[in-house]
Amino acid sequence: MIILVSLLVARVATAALMLTGMSREASRFQARSALTGVGYTTSEAELVVSHPVRRKIAMMLMLVGSAGLVTAIATLILTFANAQREQAFERLGLLIVVLGILVLISRSRFADRWLNRLIGIGLARWTDLTEKGLARLLHLGGVYGISEVAVDDHDWIAGRTLEDLDLRSEGVAVLALVCSNGTYIGAPVFDMKTRAGDTLILYGPSHRLEDLDRRRIGAEGERARVSAVAEQLDRVRVEGREREQADAEQDRRAARRS
Repeated sequence: MIILVSLLVARVATAALMLTGMSREASRFQARSALTGVGYTTSEAELVVSHPVRRKIAMMLMLVGSAGLVTAIATLILTFANAQREQAFERLGLLIVVLGILVLISRSRFADRWLNRLIGIGLARWTDLTEKGLARLLHLGGVYGISEVAVDDHDWIAGRTLEDLDLRSEGVAVLALVCSNGTYIGAPVFDMKTRAGDTLILYGPSHRLEDLDRRRIGAEGERARVSAVAEQLDRVRVEGREREQADAEQDRRAARRS
């Protein structure tokens, strides 16, 4: 139970760190590192410490890791201490049900989407982001966001030029490319090829950035690509109609005033 609860807490923290712009792998590693108290001196750790929101998340994880697990152990001991045999079986059955629910929640994509949404609302309400001006400029939060996507050997984005990826057709813009040797390339050109160990800094719909981070090479990845392009085309059509309606309404108001 303690392990499963720890994994669930780490999942929440991973989602929170991802919403601040970190890649999924970096967020998962830093969340588990802070929760377990195992510190690593890396550039990613420095990014967590230097960012006010990420630092608050890490501090909460440290508190949960040091006090929360001890409380959970004590609670379990007291639950079964001096209990009759029938009571012990009843409590064990309840414990199994709760663990099953936790497992289902931790593996549910539906729960993951709602979890990210709730964490986003919480971050916007209870934290003071230093990038407020940038957030307003790019309309971060809600549908759109910025995220780091790490490139692995088996990723769909690995070993392709930016022109071949054509992420624009999915509604995603490539803001920068961080090479595996640490070189930062702002506004990379289309003929640059991604390699394992690189990191792409992307701007676009948050759910699309998450999809790109999980998308793997192969037929399933290509199907996800086709679906993403079709979704973006639908979005463009809807936004085009809304723009036309807004322009028509503006023309009508101007005509009435004249």
